Amino acid sequence: MEEYHNWQCYGNSHRFSFCQYPFIISIAAKKVIIQRDSEQQMISIARQSLVDKVSRRQKPDMNMLFLNVKVRRTHLVSDSLDELARKRADLKKKLKVTFVGEAGLDMGGLTKEWFLLLIRQIFHPDYGMFTYHKDSHCHWFSSFKCDNYSEFRLVGALMGLAVYNSITLDIRFPPCCYKKLLSPPIVPCDHSTLVGICAVTLDDLFQIMPELAHGLSELLSYEGNVEEDFYSTFQVFQEEFGVIKSYNLKPNGDKIPVTNQNRKEYVQLYVDFLLNKSIYKQFAAFYYGFHSVCASYALLLLRPEEVEILVCGSPELDMSALQRSTQYEGYQKTDLTIRYFWDVVLGFSLDLQKKLLHFATGSDRVPVGGMADLNFKISKSETSTDWLPVAHTCFNQLCLPPYKNKKELKQKLIIGISNAEGFGLE
Repeated sequence: MEEYHNWQCYGNSHRFSFCQYPFIISIAAKKVIIQRDSEQQMISIARQSLVDKVSRRQKPDMNMLFLNVKVRRTHLVSDSLDELARKRADLKKKLKVTFVGEAGLDMGGLTKEWFLLLIRQIFHPDYGMFTYHKDSHCHWFSSFKCDNYSEFRLVGALMGLAVYNSITLDIRFPPCCYKKLLSPPIVPCDHSTLVGICAVTLDDLFQIMPELAHGLSELLSYEGNVEEDFYSTFQVFQEEFGVIKSYNLKPNGDKIPVTNQNRKEYVQLYVDFLLNKSIYKQFAAFYYGFHSVCASYALLLLRPEEVEILVCGSPELDMSALQRSTQYEGYQKTDLTIRYFWDVVLGFSLDLQKKLLHFATGSDRVPVGGMADLNFKISKSETSTDWLPVAHTCFNQLCLPPYKNKKELKQKLIIGISNAEGFGLE
């Protein structure tokens, strides 16, 4: 952190800093820098709120130190977007979530649940903001024109809040999304400067729309007469709400035929149109939303693929690694119940392993540092073995009754992890 602060202070001076060469800094170290930088910003913003309150001779309230989001499960998206829009000035404070009508207190677990449910709803095809491409298993921005792009800004802020609060999300954006998010890594002072525009290639399109990219690739390698056989012009056609609309890739593009000589230019303009120009307003709003929370010089240290890891964590579940790093309270790792537990879990399908991880930690993603970073703990629950396991997601803790045999443990565990939404206190 001292190295990072010195680099911030001295900028582009001739003083040496390892931060000038970020490729030698591990992603785990970069995560620490971003977390500490975020914590410093949180403390600074909270302190300023306190000073403002006292200077106006008003009684301080603990709630003013947090970004308090209060939502109803039945109106999750609309309530969340309203709260984030109203509390834009508080986005850099520590996040606390309350579900209306539920007794759960947020020590981290409710926040994880909120992110998980919100992302699931926003990215649903019926919502219309993002298109899911089955061939590539990823989401991309809908190019439909609309009157208000503020919802894209709020989704960007949501993703920024996840990084800022060290929450991993199950978001499936292609790699070029993160490349665009760092274009540029620091928000320009001049608002007329284009943001979210980066150099894109056919390889980037392959990661989103492989069939279309394959067709364009065949056009480039076609050995016949392109103009006579394809009969294409520098024009793109897109369906919008059942209506086919045409867009010129260059001035008078509808009158310029694609030939063997200009097909490379056509493909490049086509890819640029799909990944940059056709979604510019949507992505610019998303970009500003993300950076409204995550604005930090630490972003200069990151490569696009590292931003993706910070946002999404790792989808690779290594339950053997989790077993090696698990801590115990009331149990020894040699106890029969614990041996039953790991026999059952290591034999689970990937889907059930993800459900277990979500049940115990509030997220089914693995953080940057791997399973060891979860600080997963299994505690002995001194309750009847008729009871189901209980989890404290704030502390990544699973409370396990001493079940009599493996069959009973497996049955109770599957029931528990398969019905794990909502928070309540007995």
